[in-house]
Amino acid sequence: MIKKSNESPIYEKKFVTLQPVMMNSLEFLKIDLKGLKEEETSLELSLDNDFFATLDGAEVKQGSLHVSVSIRKATGFFELLFHTEGHVIIPCDRCLDSMEQPVETDNRLIVKFGSNYSEEDDIIVVPEDEGILDISWFIYEFVILVIPIRHVHAPGKCNPAMTKALEELSADRSSDEESNQSADPRWEALLKLKK
Repeated sequence: MIKKSNESPIYEKKFVTLQPVMMNSLEFLKIDLKGLKEEETSLELSLDNDFFATLDGAEVKQGSLHVSVSIRKATGFFELLFHTEGHVIIPCDRCLDSMEQPVETDNRLIVKFGSNYSEEDDIIVVPEDEGILDISWFIYEFVILVIPIRHVHAPGKCNPAMTKALEELSADRSSDEESNQSADPRWEALLKLKK
C-alpha cells in the first residue's frame, strides 16, 4: 500500500508474468485464490502449442495466445476478467489445409468459495478447503467460442489442387442433376405447365 501525505491509500496493482515451467504441465494455470494477498492481481500468460497439446481438446490443437487476467478480491467473491488475443491453427472448411484464425475475446468469471465445485453460467464455486481455481479449460472454451462457425482461407489462399477438384466435382454434380431432371417424367410435366 502506498500513501500520499494525508490522502486516502492508493493500491498498487501487482503484475505477475507466468510461463510454463514444464512443457507438459498446466500447473501454472492453477490460481491459489486463498493465497492472494493483494486486492487486485494481474497475470500475463503466454500460451503456445504446448498448451493446446496438453489440454488435448478436439477443436484446436495449435496456436499462440496472450492472456491477461485481472483478479479482483471482493467481500465474498473474486472477479476474474480475461482478455485473450492471438491466433489458433484450424483446418479450412473448403480445402482442409491448416489456416491461421485470429482470435480476440474479453470474458468475466465470478468465483466464490463453497463446499463443492460447481459451475453455473459465469459463477464458479471452488471448494473452500482447497481454494484453487484451474483456469486452463476456461481459457480454451473462451477461444473456442469466438472461432467463426465457417472458417475459410482468404480468397485465393486455398490449396489450388483441392479447389480445382472441388470445381470439377461441382460441375459434374450440376450436369448429373440436369440429366436426372430431364429423364424424370415429373419434370417434363412441370415444364409443360410452365409453358
